[in-house]
Amino acid sequence: MDPTAGSVFLILIYALFMLMRSTATALQALRQLHPQLDVARTFTRGHTPATNQRASRIKAFDELLAGGLLPGSITEMVGHRSCGRFSTLLQTLAAFTRRGEVAALVDLGDGLDPQAAADARIDLSRLLWARPRHLKPALITTELLLNTGFPLVVLDLGTPPVPGGRGPESSWVRLARAAQKHGSILFVSSPYRASGSAARVIVEACKTSTRWHGAGRTPKLLGAITVRLQLAKAIGRGPAPAQHVEWTSSLSIPDGARPDGTGTP
Repeated sequence: MDPTAGSVFLILIYALFMLMRSTATALQALRQLHPQLDVARTFTRGHTPATNQRASRIKAFDELLAGGLLPGSITEMVGHRSCGRFSTLLQTLAAFTRRGEVAALVDLGDGLDPQAAADARIDLSRLLWARPRHLKPALITTELLLNTGFPLVVLDLGTPPVPGGRGPESSWVRLARAAQKHGSILFVSSPYRASGSAARVIVEACKTSTRWHGAGRTPKLLGAITVRLQLAKAIGRGPAPAQHVEWTSSLSIPDGARPDGTGTP
């Protein structure tokens, strides 16, 4: 055998081995989810897909989206650390579960603290929490949850570097099709654009100011951050003015959005 051909053959075998190992890890994660999915199906069986926007109860965010998150599509929120991405998804999960709906969080960034979620008034009995360690099983899990019929699936990619990068475009297209088929909302929170052309709406978040409490030599405590929300993409809509939201350092989430569009993480 030609040495070059032999080297290529070994590389292909190694690549196939790595792919099989990654797939096995993903399948193992899915098998662990099956008992929870059986319970979840009892909640989603009577779910009728919505067609109108669903409010997150964050005034500035909902105004930017002309009413809220759109069922049957992907909405992606992009931003660096401390831009309110995780606070926004917490508020959205709280809004859905407190309306009596079920929701799922695929927490690749492993950022959810159950006590903080309870303080945020998320009904934990209506939340399925998955914690994959790599993007590939995270995408597979998300697709499975959409096909199960969850009205809201939140995929948080955490902070960079994201294990697995952006993932293949084909995976995001499948997620968009699954969301459309079941009338579900897929809300993606990412440090950079990951969903490619599959997202119907993309919101960019950028921290504009920080307010601290304390004076003199005493340690200063974070009081609030102000975040600018800009609509970077919205299929079927024209340009929209940017909105601003202020996130305070309190861990609780109010019953409704404040008149000035502020919220709490």
